[in-house]
Amino acid sequence: MPVPIPPLAVSAYTATSAMGHGLDAHLEALHERRSGLRPNDFGSAPLPCWIGRVDGVEAVALPADLAGWDCRNNRLAWLGLNQDGFLDRVLAARDRYGASRVALLLGTSTASIGATEEAYRRLDADGRFPPDLQRPPVHAPHSLAGFAAAALGLEGPCLTVSTACSSSAKVFASAERLIRLGLADAAVVGGVDTLCDSVLFGFNALELVAREPCRPFDRTRGGISIGEAAGFALLERAEAAPHAPRLLGYGEASDAHHMSTPHPDGLGAELALRDALARAGLQPAQVDYVNLHGTASLKNDEVEAALVARAFPPATRASGTKGYTGHTLGAAGAVEAAIALLAIEHGLVPGNLGGDTPDPACGPQFAWENEQRPVDVALSNSFGFGGNNACLVFARAGAPA
Repeated sequence: MPVPIPPLAVSAYTATSAMGHGLDAHLEALHERRSGLRPNDFGSAPLPCWIGRVDGVEAVALPADLAGWDCRNNRLAWLGLNQDGFLDRVLAARDRYGASRVALLLGTSTASIGATEEAYRRLDADGRFPPDLQRPPVHAPHSLAGFAAAALGLEGPCLTVSTACSSSAKVFASAERLIRLGLADAAVVGGVDTLCDSVLFGFNALELVAREPCRPFDRTRGGISIGEAAGFALLERAEAAPHAPRLLGYGEASDAHHMSTPHPDGLGAELALRDALARAGLQPAQVDYVNLHGTASLKNDEVEAALVARAFPPATRASGTKGYTGHTLGAAGAVEAAIALLAIEHGLVPGNLGGDTPDPACGPQFAWENEQRPVDVALSNSFGFGGNNACLVFARAGAPA
């Protein structure tokens, strides 16, 4: 069993999704229980489904010195970095510690594959990419992190994590290890994924895409709604930001049960949960709110609801928020971490959106409507394909551990 770790300060964070640009827009949408999902208007042949599309991505213009990185994913990343004063906070940390002492760890499941799709659709007579897309760094899994490193002027450890839907949750764990081992003094973490044909048609081929807006934890749920998002956080040692919320712990596990289906008993998810609480030095009863992975797929919700019912007391509150954003894939961990941090900051438990007829597996922990109550400790679940599970524990500064 892991031992408790020194907490880290989350000295800045931001989110951009179908709910809106920045934290205020997300908080307002949560308070109003307003979903960002809309009928699909994206793709070379739009599927009949609903999506969580971010407005304004097409209008983003990258600075001239970053133009070689231009693609939808990096435009959304740039949009996200420029919300909530986040860019200024990172540049201040870079000045404080030095560019080589700030790590950059980003999660994504598709990177800039949308640009590669476009390049293949526009092959010339000789089968070559069109001139404007002959930019090899864009057609690589490391495109997002490479772009962000250039945009932020960072020279420290730089890592791309691609473990499906847990990608941008696992970067928090990697950052904690780098800082604890003295390899970095701060870390920019987060994730970005954008809509593209590969994602929409790929999940549709697996018969996982709902034709209506997704309904997490509803007994008649019909599948997921794909979304896009960007989420970022700046992690530093606790003394650098005494009043900032804390990353208290994390847990990671791989159940390796099936390529796209979780272990029926949630063994990997439960191991990640237990390890996260152990590193945080907490008992389940000390968790006030759990932001659930809650994809609205049949198996995920069934397994996760059972895990919550057996792991937490009735007083713990739990809900899923993909009814607001859609499933933002590699960005989900970062965006839902931001929602967990908003819950702590504003004392808001967001009600599960879309679960009008709750699945019988859901216990008394589920919050079906918004609840205004103190949240000192919040946990965020991210469970990816292949059993890539991650759980994060956040707390208010000064909350008992």
